[in-house]
Order: sequence, then structure tokens, then C-alpha cells
Amino acid sequence: MEMYFSELKNKTVIVTGGSKGIGKDIALSFARLGANVIIIGRNKEALDDTLSELNAIHSNNKAFQADVNHINQVRELTDRVVREYGTIDVLVNNAGVNIPKPALEVTEEDWDTILDTNLKASFFFSQAAAKYMVKQNKGKIINIASQMSFVGYIKRSAYCSSKGGVVQMTKALAVEWAKYHINVNAVAPTFVETDLTAKMFEDEEFLKDVKSRILLDGMPKPKDISGAVLYLASDLANFVTGETIKVDGGWTAI
Repeated sequence: MEMYFSELKNKTVIVTGGSKGIGKDIALSFARLGANVIIIGRNKEALDDTLSELNAIHSNNKAFQADVNHINQVRELTDRVVREYGTIDVLVNNAGVNIPKPALEVTEEDWDTILDTNLKASFFFSQAAAKYMVKQNKGKIINIASQMSFVGYIKRSAYCSSKGGVVQMTKALAVEWAKYHINVNAVAPTFVETDLTAKMFEDEEFLKDVKSRILLDGMPKPKDISGAVLYLASDLANFVTGETIKVDGGWTAI
């Protein structure tokens, strides 16, 4: 009997926002299973550090410095990955941003930054990858949504809008691309303990409110999100498409 996830060995996996936080853990999780991992991000130092960790596992990984909001860069990177690896098997659209503000204070620039990064970039990266997946007649696309795709929250009007769009985009692409055996799914985390959220949780009232809405003890670690992503990328989820898995400790169950 083959071990679970053994089919991910030698797969070509792109992880956007793959140098820090959840994206970094996702990238390392795939590498530990023998996948060839390509991480994309804006911070060169963070990319180099994460690539070193990936290459300590095995050497067939790469890091590209790019801004997913520049659609031409997205297309060029996708073409380059296929030239160098011959395929794209899995795309994880993890890059995201939030600018917490009361709705009355959100500027047009704030709105465009959040919607462009969280929704527009995910669509066009999916489109670029799917052009090759259609030719292969297979592929897995996994979008990182949020519990706030489903519920509202203070100072998150633009963020909720962008992540709600990610869930609907996931469904629409799943419907269109099912005939090409491309599975399109999403993972919706709650707040996750990372270096990026540590500063946010210095606000004790905010931390108390978040914990009060999570039914399970504590908050998830990046590995909890990676587990859902690995499942959706694996053969275990071959008959799952258009779905969003909530990893929110029960926040949206009430």
C-alpha cells in the first residue's frame, strides 16, 4: 500500500506568498513530500532564507522575486516554470494583504490594493497556470480564502469583500475547468499564529475577541492550514472541486 501523499513526489508546485507565514509552511510541507516547489514573493531576503530551508530538504526548488499584482510578471513566471520544469501540477494562490480600517476610512487606494492582491492576482495566476493544465488535462488549483469569506468583522470591509470573491471565483473556475480535470478548491483559515499576526495580537482586547469566537482551544498554527492544502493537492481529493474547506476552529459554525 502506498503512503498517503506519495503521489506528490516530483510534482511541480507554485506557492505565491511562499516566503513567510502560512505560505512558507505550505512550501516546506510540499518539499518534505518530494515536490519541486517554486515560491514567489516580493521580499528577496525572505525568499532567499526560505529557499535555503527548502533546498536543505532537496535541491530542485526555486524562488522568484515578483509582485503578483503585475499580471505580465505572473504570465512570464508561469511560462518560465513550465520551460524549466515541463509542467505545473499544483498552484497555491496564497499571496494576500489586509489593511484594517473602519469602513468610513477606507480609501480607494486601500480598496484597490486589497482587491487586486487577494482577488485579481489569484484569478490571473489561475488563468496563466490553467492554460498549461488544460493541455496536460489535469491540475490542482488551491486558493487561500478566509473565514471572512463567510462572516463579517470590524475593520475588514474590503478584506471580507476580496475573500468572499475568492470563494465565488473558486466555484466559477471549478465549473468551467472540470472538463479538463482541473480541480479548483479553497482553504479558509481563521486568524493563524504567525510572525505576521504577532503584532496584531499585541492588542489584548482584539486577541480576547478572536479567541472568544473560536470553539477549539487556542488558534491554528500554519501546519493546520498546510494539512488542508496538502489534502486538496493530493489524489485523496480527486473528486473534490469548487469546495472551500474552513479551518476556523468552529468560528463560522455558530
